[in-house]
Order: sequence, then C-alpha cells, then structure tokens
Amino acid sequence: MKVIIVGGVAGGATAAARIRRKSEEAEIILIEKGKYISYANCGLPYYIGDVIEDRDRLFVQTPEKFGNRFNIDVRIQSEVLSINREEKNIIIKGPNGEEYKEEYDKLLLSTGATPVKPPLPGINEEGIFTLRNVDDTDQIKAYTHQKKIESAVVIGAGFIGLEMAENLHLLGANVSIVEMDKQVMAPIDFSMASLVHQHLIEKEINLYLGETVTGFERDEKGLLVTLKSGKKIPADLVILSIGVRPLNDLAKNANLELGARGGIKVDQYLKTNDPHIYAIGDVIEFPHPLTGNPWMNYLAGPANRQGRIVADNILGDHISYEGSIGTSIAKVFDYTVAATGLPAKRLKAENIAYQSVTTHGFSNATYYPGATPLTIKLTFCPQTGQLYGGQIVGYTGVDKRIDQLALLVKKKGTIQDLIELEHAYAPPFSSAKDPIAIAAYTANNILIGDLKPAYWREIRDANKEDIVLLDVCTPEEFSVKSLPGAINVPLDGMRDNLDKIPKDKPVYLFCAVGLRGYLAYRVLAQHGFTNVKSLIGGTRILLAATTDTTPKNRATENESYHSKEIVSPQQSLPVTPEKVVKVDACGLQCPGPILTLKNAVEELNTGEFLEITSTDSAFPRDAESWCRSTGNTFISKNSSNGKFSLLIQKGGGAVKENATLPSTGKTFILFSDDLDKALATFILANGAAATGQKVTIFFTFWGLNVIKKSNPPKVNKDIFGKLFSMMLPKNSKHLGLSKMNMLGIGSRMMRKIMKHKGVDSLESLRRQALMNGVEFIACQMSMDVMGVAPEELMSEVTLGGVATYMERADQANGNLFI
Repeated sequence: MKVIIVGGVAGGATAAARIRRKSEEAEIILIEKGKYISYANCGLPYYIGDVIEDRDRLFVQTPEKFGNRFNIDVRIQSEVLSINREEKNIIIKGPNGEEYKEEYDKLLLSTGATPVKPPLPGINEEGIFTLRNVDDTDQIKAYTHQKKIESAVVIGAGFIGLEMAENLHLLGANVSIVEMDKQVMAPIDFSMASLVHQHLIEKEINLYLGETVTGFERDEKGLLVTLKSGKKIPADLVILSIGVRPLNDLAKNANLELGARGGIKVDQYLKTNDPHIYAIGDVIEFPHPLTGNPWMNYLAGPANRQGRIVADNILGDHISYEGSIGTSIAKVFDYTVAATGLPAKRLKAENIAYQSVTTHGFSNATYYPGATPLTIKLTFCPQTGQLYGGQIVGYTGVDKRIDQLALLVKKKGTIQDLIELEHAYAPPFSSAKDPIAIAAYTANNILIGDLKPAYWREIRDANKEDIVLLDVCTPEEFSVKSLPGAINVPLDGMRDNLDKIPKDKPVYLFCAVGLRGYLAYRVLAQHGFTNVKSLIGGTRILLAATTDTTPKNRATENESYHSKEIVSPQQSLPVTPEKVVKVDACGLQCPGPILTLKNAVEELNTGEFLEITSTDSAFPRDAESWCRSTGNTFISKNSSNGKFSLLIQKGGGAVKENATLPSTGKTFILFSDDLDKALATFILANGAAATGQKVTIFFTFWGLNVIKKSNPPKVNKDIFGKLFSMMLPKNSKHLGLSKMNMLGIGSRMMRKIMKHKGVDSLESLRRQALMNGVEFIACQMSMDVMGVAPEELMSEVTLGGVATYMERADQANGNLFI
C-alpha cells in the first residue's frame, strides 16, 4: 500500500509514524510545504520572548532523522498543487520548482490552517507580522533584534495573541491588545475573562476591547494602527492574531465535500466523501460531542489523536473518532487560564438550557505555604445535572483540575459524578474539600433547590429601588466597600437582626466570594423569607465584570461598584524604613485579609510600617480604601505569581512624592424640584461621570423631592411635616416644569415628547447616575426643616450637612448650583 500524507506537522507526522509502527510493508511519503516537520508551534511565542533561548529545542524531529528512523520518504519544501481523484494521483511542485506526478492508494490531508490577514489599508507595511510557523517566528525574531521595539500592538486576543503580548512585554515593549470582541479568550465566558482583564491591566497591558482595526498608516514618527473609534495607536511592531481559516484549497478544487465553516467534512473514521482520501487536524470540520453540530477545533492534542486513529483506519481498521470538546489551557503572565466543554455563552447561542456556578478556592490547603486562588465556573443541565463545561482561572493547580473536569464532560458525566470524584489530598497539593468538589456542591445546591442563584448581570441591570441589596460581610468590610444602596446585616449576627431585613421586596444577598451569601441564604430561607437570592461568585466577579478596561479610565474606575483606584503595580518602595513589621495573610478568604490588616496596624506605633502579603487579588484595592477611611497611609503595592505585597504606614506619615492628583471632580447642588432642572442636573452629572470624574449631587430643600422613593413607608410626622407632605410632590414622577407647567399638563407633555424622541426619563437618568458612581447626598438640615424622613428617600442616598458638601467641593474643580 502506498500512502501519501500532505502536511508534516502534528497530525501528519503522528499518522506517518503510526502507520510505520503498524506496517513495515507500507510505502509512506510525507510532503511538507515548509522546511520543517514535527515542530513545537505552540512554543513559538516563547522563543520570541527569549523564554526558550535555544531555537533547536523547538524541533521534535528533523526531516532527516524522522525519515531514517521510520523509513519514510520525507519531502520538505514541496507543495501539492492538485488532486486527481479519478486517477488517484497528485501533482507536486518540488524545491526547485519542477512539477511531477505521484500516485497513491490512500491520501491523507493534514494541511492545517493559515492566519487570517484581512485586506486592510497598509496591511503590507513593514513591521506587521502573523505567527503560524517557524519562518514567521524567525522573521519576527530578526525584526526585534534589528529594530528598537518600544511599543507593540497585538491584534486579536486569543491564546496566541495573549502569549505574544506577554512575550513582547518581556522584551520591554509597551504592549497594546486590540480585540473586536468585548473580552479576551473566546473559549471562556465574559465573567471569567474579566479576571484576566484585571490581570493584564495589572501587568500594564493596554486593552482596547470592542474595537475594530480599520487600517495602518505611517507618519514621521512611525507606524500607526487606526481603529474604527478614531483612536490611533503607535507601534514599532504589530502582530496579527485575528484567527485562522482552514487550508482547504486542495480539497475544494478536488470537489471534496466541505462543511458550513469551510472545513473538510469527514465521517467518524476521518474519511472524506472519497473512500481513498482521509483528513485530520485543523482542516477538518467534525461534530461536537455535546451538541452534535459541526465545529472547527484548532488544537494540537486532538490533531495528534486523530493522526493515530486515521493511521489505523488507513491500514484497514474501523476505529471511530469521538470528537473533541475543546479542552485548552494557556499561560497569561502569572495566570493560568483553562477551559473545557461548552461555556454559558455558547450554550445560550445553541439554545441549550443550562445553569452555572462560579466559586473561589485555593490551589492547596490555605494553612500550607504557597496557596494561591482558583476561580472555577461550571455549566450544567438544570434538569439532569449533566456537566456541560468548566473554566478555571488561577495560578497553580489549574491544569490538573481542568483535566478532571474534561474527563467528566467528555464522558457526559453529571454534577453528582463530580461530587463522587475522589481526589488525592495532602496540604501541599489540595484541601480536604478540593476546589472542584466545592464547585460541584454549589451546583448541586441549585439542582436540589437549596440555593436560588443571582448572577452579576441581574444585579447590574436591576432597578435598585425595586430590590434590597443585603451585604452580609463584616462591618469592617462594609465600611471599605460595598454595592451602592446596600444595607449591612453581617452573617454572624443575622439571626438576631431578621427584623431589619425587608420582606416586601426581593432580597439579593452578597459577600466577597459567595460563601457567606449562601450561608445567609440558608438562614433566611428557614426563617420565612421566600424572595431571596444569593450572588454567585460574589462581588469579586461583579466588580471584575463591571470594570472599565479602556486605558484612559484605568485610574477612574466605575465608582458605582468600586472603591478608589489602586496605585500602579510593580513600583519599587519609595522608602526603606529601618523597621517593617511583616504579616502573612496569604490563603485567607474575605474578611480574613482586611481583618488581619486592621489588627496588625492597631499593634503599631504611629509612623511605623507594615508589610502585609496576601493572595486575594481584591485585597490591594480594599487595603487602600481602608487606609483612606482610617487615616493610615498606603505606600505601595508589588505583585508576583499571585502574591500581593503591600507597604502601609500607620497614621499620616510620609507619602509618595507627587502622589496628589489634580482635582477633576464635579459637585452639583440641586435646590429645585422642577422637572426640567432635575433633568439638566442628571444629564450633566452623567456626562461628567462618563469621563471618569468623581461626581456628587447635594440635594437640598425642594431638591429632596427628586430622590424620594416611589412607594415610601408610612412615617410618623409632626404637624409641620404633614403640611409639607401635602404641599410637596410625592416623588420624581410628580415634578412640574419651571415654565409652562399648566397644572401638570406641561410635565406630562414633556415626558411624552422625551419618550417619543427616545430621550431617557428622569428616573432612567437617575438610575444611570447611580450606576455611573454618582454620589447622592441629602441635606440633613433641609430634611429636618421640611419634615422629610430618611425612610422616604432612595436607599442609595446618604445624609450629610454643609461640612460634607464643602469637603466634596474642595476636592472638585467645578461646582454648580441648580
């Protein structure tokens, strides 16, 4: 039998070797268009970044050694031009350009895929590269040695794109990533990708998400990458990592059947519609084991497995290929990111009913040194509990967990099977309850009805006047950060404070990571609370998913959900104090780190320094907020491999030079309850907040009517308070116009015109202001004079007086009275 294999990387080389191991009689010809076969294409980015220094280590086999060992006719720098299916031969163009014919009994196509290079203006400018093979790598490597690469742009945020971003960063370049989607890493859901976004920003990578490249141009300073938004990014080097398409030209011209995505259609034995031609690897389209729908799977592991199977089938066996679920893993700076099976977004696109959980754990026992965080997301069937997919973001231990999940997903196992999975346990390697077991228990709680989940989008999009946000964290945590409008009933005192929790609205419980929210849910569920949900993944996921990632807004995050901005990572300590007290808070979950910080600082004398180490990625932001609220000084933050080291000085000691930023906030005094003036206030406030500025609205006298609840509780008032209540508007929906009110007809006409013109209502603008982090302060004195009780005002409103307003005004560069 004469077998010709087209393509000598991954699957092609594997099939050739397997055929020889099974048959000494077969004649095998391996044809490769490039110079090399069987090389480590997944290692190419790391060679560019000098992580892999020896280029020869990229090559598993040389053509000569491979040919000699397996008695295979290896022909490199040779291109197959066409296939004649009727005569069973191919036309080959050799290294010297000569063309010749070669007959076959069986033909295997392993032609792979090629990078997408769109026909954009300037696409052929010097310094723009794709990365797919060794030749590409050599060109990029040579260019980085010849040119001074100070800035680099990676277009596309898939695995290769992120690996290239890291390695160009290691070379000292200022790296920007441009991605058309709203997230990096398509195989994972947005919520999990948002954790990666935070990590990339921490590593000083500029993210341009939801942006489209429109072309490239040059000015006197160099190359510019132009975006659809009008932005232009300077670059000394550009890497195109937009995606790949199957190299299907040979198959297409030979009238082999192609799938909907352009891949070669094969049966379960990897055979095409021609009984003498097979295909494997990146060029084929094969049904997904869970959905049954064809999909393209660009992974080396499945390609090698297909190579082994197809070799046996070419020799006469009938071994079925079961398909791939797309198990993948990548190193993204200090993070390890892995996925298997179907994420929630794909299940939604396939119209498959699903449920999901997100939990946070640690790589090993927290009392043993080296424990680092793991965030795990599972998707599963809400009826049967079949496990559809898993995603993990962490530092260490990600690989072994994703492989366990992959096995169950591929075997169509259930959440119950995952619970019953037996894990090896010792403190250096895991906890007695492994993180994926915790995820399984949480999923099971949903399946059996012991937990009603709420997800971050649900809370983000909810009308905050219609729900109760209940923070079950400690008072110390609540004082540092919480969601706007939340009330605080700590878990540990909840049973004694049930009367403080409203029953007339849906109650959303939340904490930092979700555990205490679940425990609180179980308490309330057994004390007559029926309309209660717990935030899955805690505020750690919510805060990450609602962070503005654009470079211009790094230092001014959405204050609606975030505490103040953190200092720049990786900065060196500005002082070298003689005495530094060191505290290890690694492995502690919330509230452990912040309580450890509080207790440690209390033991210091004023002016002394504390260095505290934590593995909680949210802790640096919490610690800085805590320092501001307690009068202590946050000096610096350093991070490495999942550990955050903070330097803090007790009291108002020396701070970094030039640490004070110029005031850029805005304050508004809303004195009026005229509808038009209130609209103007919120439009201006939202505009200022959209630019990243801190905005405060101080509601005084008649302005208090703008922030009254739609359905306030009954409040006991004196005679003057009752008189004011009778004369004043009940809430924002009853406000009149300053001109042409006409007994309320004018205001109703105004609202109707606004609706017709697509202009947001006052209530919508007010809600947007809260979502944008605008601070609402009600004048306490005005409330006392006018008989307005705190219970009548929106829950997001805080109370204050003249001093509160003057403090905000001092910190702003613009103050308006309306």
